[in-house]
Amino acid sequence: MRRPIQILLQTTIPSIADDWHIGRFSMLRDHLAGLVDQDGAPLCAVTTRDRTMPGAPDPVLSTLDRSDFDQLWLFAVDTGDGLDPEDCAAIGRFRERGGGLLVTRDHMDLGSSVCSLGGVGNAHFFHSKHIDPDKTRHVIDDRETTYISWPNYHSGANGDFQEIAVVAPAHPVLQDPAADDGLIHFLPAHPHEGAVGVPAGDPSARVIATGTSKVTDRRFNIAVAFEPSGAGGPAVAQSTFHHFADYNWDPAAGCPSFVSERPGDGLSRSPEAQRSIRHYVRNLALWLAGRAPIESRMAD
Repeated sequence: MRRPIQILLQTTIPSIADDWHIGRFSMLRDHLAGLVDQDGAPLCAVTTRDRTMPGAPDPVLSTLDRSDFDQLWLFAVDTGDGLDPEDCAAIGRFRERGGGLLVTRDHMDLGSSVCSLGGVGNAHFFHSKHIDPDKTRHVIDDRETTYISWPNYHSGANGDFQEIAVVAPAHPVLQDPAADDGLIHFLPAHPHEGAVGVPAGDPSARVIATGTSKVTDRRFNIAVAFEPSGAGGPAVAQSTFHHFADYNWDPAAGCPSFVSERPGDGLSRSPEAQRSIRHYVRNLALWLAGRAPIESRMAD
């Protein structure tokens, strides 16, 4: 019997009630914890936590390379100070030893502490740090929330879903045997997603999925995958943590008070989109662990 995949779900902020703390990713946690392998054994063992106060190394992140974790799902929800240099160094060593890494952020400069990560951090473009080299993208896309500037791609309302485009050849994390064409097509929507792209000079990385703005019809990158290489284990850079947040899976779960946009209910009315999103999460967990996204199921 295989050992369960040891997954750390981690934010880059302390446990602040009125913010995107790790408790707001409980549906993701429960889904991962409920997956079982073909023998009915738990597929994943999930640990969730927020970081300690900024200004000093986080005791878990700064020693990640010496931990038993197989993968880190890092939700960068900070305003620029979410990672200490010792945290970044340990995360780098963790990936060098083969650890799997998902790094996701949000609009404008939210989560910009990942710029100090290098590697997967270099796949994230922000408003004032590590700016997208394509200057035509230095424009506002979402025009509803006027205080948020670019990058802010509008893929739909929180609580709705978006149809993504799979970039050929289809990556394993985007394959879905239950779909008519064998591919995942839906992820949660968000009014202002961030920007990701392939870092210059990194042959291990490629864009695997794109979305389309509901405001401008412009295509934008949803996810960049890094194949295992001499630089380290498998990794994914994703445009927004809202693809994984409770509020986007079910707006009734609530959100911080500073969220002002009116939510939708499209996802709650689409069993196909719900299944697609959960299948994508399962695929991520398997692929980041170095396993093929084979069939697994939810525990009863």
